[in-house]
Amino acid sequence: MSDRGRILIVDDEPNIRRLLSGVLADEGYSTESIGDAESLSRSLGTRPADLVLLDVCLPGASGMEWLREAPVEVPIVMMSGHANIDLALQAVRLGAVDFLEKPITAERLLLSVSNALERSRLAAENERLRRQTEGELLGEGAVLHELRRSIARIAPTAATVLITGESGSGKELVARALHRQSDRRGGPLIQINCAAIPSELLESELFGHEKGAFSGADRLRRGRFELADGGTLLLDEIGEMPVALQAKLLRVIEDGMITRLGGESSRKVDLRLLCSTNVDLAAAVDSGTFREDLYHRICVLPLRVPSLREHPEDIELYVDNFLDEFCTELGRERLELDAAALDLLRGREFRGNVRELRNLMQRIAILASGPIVGVGELKPLLGESGSATSQAVRGTLAAELEALERKLIRGAVDAAEGNLAEAARRLGVDRANLHRRMKRLQIERG
Repeated sequence: MSDRGRILIVDDEPNIRRLLSGVLADEGYSTESIGDAESLSRSLGTRPADLVLLDVCLPGASGMEWLREAPVEVPIVMMSGHANIDLALQAVRLGAVDFLEKPITAERLLLSVSNALERSRLAAENERLRRQTEGELLGEGAVLHELRRSIARIAPTAATVLITGESGSGKELVARALHRQSDRRGGPLIQINCAAIPSELLESELFGHEKGAFSGADRLRRGRFELADGGTLLLDEIGEMPVALQAKLLRVIEDGMITRLGGESSRKVDLRLLCSTNVDLAAAVDSGTFREDLYHRICVLPLRVPSLREHPEDIELYVDNFLDEFCTELGRERLELDAAALDLLRGREFRGNVRELRNLMQRIAILASGPIVGVGELKPLLGESGSATSQAVRGTLAAELEALERKLIRGAVDAAEGNLAEAARRLGVDRANLHRRMKRLQIERG
């Protein structure tokens, strides 16, 4: 069954319904054909839709009348065989996202549907972000107060921000706060994790591609830069971006022009760029894995997110907040950690930072007998005894596992004669994952 979206086609002419339905079905959309406005309302009352293609002239209530009194929130694309500017403007003022003049070409139809669905998705995401409170940056310690002050100063500017900090410290939350407090808060916040996408696909994800640009590119696709036009783009884990792609990113930052893969023309994008990383980019510049000119371009305003170890006084606040969240989600009674359990957490290293603490509170909410959680119940959920002996054992085990991982990767790369795609296939991992592991273990390809 299609997962590209459910589209209702509302037109009193059966031939037009069949034509539009056929074009959309060929592209993987699920469609339903409807002949009048009353049937449209009944259909939406039974099952939601992702988009409605609505003809202006319908028997009974017209499409414009239905649009004016639309009973549900759903993107509407109007259609008419007698279109004029006044009618199109009226439709847009009433809430339509586009206006198509008949006869409608397949290319124009698919472009309108794709854009309307994408805008709807972005609007839903922005609404979700707006509903999130500043509680994401909870903390009463001095370092959190200073972080919020820095965000308040930086957010209204148009300058590129480089957000640094350890994994799990909250870099994405800082990016969201920067967007919410900026003049671009009405636009989209688009993000992409440069470490999570194979290098051969990352360029297409960033800049988009034209139909036929490469094998499998069966339709036009807009990249993250285009989607972020008018808003903010977050390049997460930018330190993992391949050096070859860094050069193209630098040109885009310099002139604001992007070209889709397989395209001949460039287009201007207007966005605020945020970058984040948990690696030392200055050291990466010295080692040759990150371009120095790009580093200086993105590090206009550096903003460091503190680790949880730097503000342990906030741990109790986080614990209460996360336990409230998960207990509410699970529908169970309110849980609390006693004083000794809180002291144990304050003395913990939390290498995974706030994310690690949040995951721990989720385990507690699921497994604790409650309502008061003490040290005896907390320690097993930490997954370690905390003794020096167990730490030594874990250290030895980690070293042995690393040696085994290095041996397996070295063997796969040698067997594939340096072909990383083939080596990744043999190991059952994606190429980007293999590349990161080789980098961490300092394994050369040859």
